Amino acid sequence: MEDNYPIADKVEYIIAFVNEFGNAHGLSDRQAYRYLERFKAIDFLDQYYGVAHTRSFADMVNEITAYCHRHGGAIA
Repeated sequence: MEDNYPIADKVEYIIAFVNEFGNAHGLSDRQAYRYLERFKAIDFLDQYYGVAHTRSFADMVNEITAYCHRHGGAIA
């Protein structure tokens, strides 16, 4: 699937998402990024940016938390 979203928009969204995820789970930005990277959520957000960025951060934090948990993450 090809998308035509500017890379800067994706990067800005992912940075903001990492911060929101960290805040929701009591993690630093570095810890949140490493967790999301380990469980392939960064790749997921990049691939599905077209849909993800239209949803609220709260909804996406819940969904990505569940996604990571299904892939072996301890945060539920």
